[in-house]
Amino acid sequence: MENALLVGLSRQMSLRRELDVVANNVANVSTNGFKAQSSRFESYIMPKASGDAFKRSDRALDYVIDKGTTLDTSTGAIEFTKNPLDVAIKGDAFFAVQTAGGERYTRNGAFSLDPQGRIVTSDGNLVLGDNGPITFDRTETDIAIAPDGTISSAQAQHGRIRLVRFADMRSLKAEGGNVFSASVPADPAGATSRLESGALERSNVNAVHEMTRLIEVNRAYASVAGMLGQMQELTRTAVSRLADAQAA
Repeated sequence: MENALLVGLSRQMSLRRELDVVANNVANVSTNGFKAQSSRFESYIMPKASGDAFKRSDRALDYVIDKGTTLDTSTGAIEFTKNPLDVAIKGDAFFAVQTAGGERYTRNGAFSLDPQGRIVTSDGNLVLGDNGPITFDRTETDIAIAPDGTISSAQAQHGRIRLVRFADMRSLKAEGGNVFSASVPADPAGATSRLESGALERSNVNAVHEMTRLIEVNRAYASVAGMLGQMQELTRTAVSRLADAQAA
């Protein structure tokens, strides 16, 4: 009985983790450049008992092990906004941005100018060019971003937006705020990716799928909780009857 409780508890803990992941996807269905995540699990099969006196053969017991999450790096829908500082990536590259925690990476191309004239994301992170942050004079007009990332105004050219890519997307880790850190150095994107000015990449979350999954996980969690409650009641009943038998 204890094994059944432990198996149920491991499943319930995994479902709680999956619920958090799915809920985060649903919450970011309208976030620019957001990449959906999914949970990964693994079964640990309990070794069979070695006794020979059992009336029935052993049953395999699978414990659920949380193996983390995977990132869906597919491109979201491109929506044209006609805002010259909005830019979408065509390809598998990422924007390099400067955060309080150091250099990070994002697909969020909703850019604007901060009070110092620096290009920042909608979360306030500095957008990095080939030579660091990109800064404009507030009097400059007609800012434009070329397909190769070159950024200029009617008055001057200000370098090129830095685009990076990763040979192994599994090296990326979501850190919240729609940015990623990487366990390996980033490579220059080169000609593998281009920019679409006046457009934004939307979230790649499939809202219908995630809402359906949210309902399924909630139901599964409630089912396991009910089973655990029944197992605990059976344990209490067994202990009570044992105590009555010994008293008699």
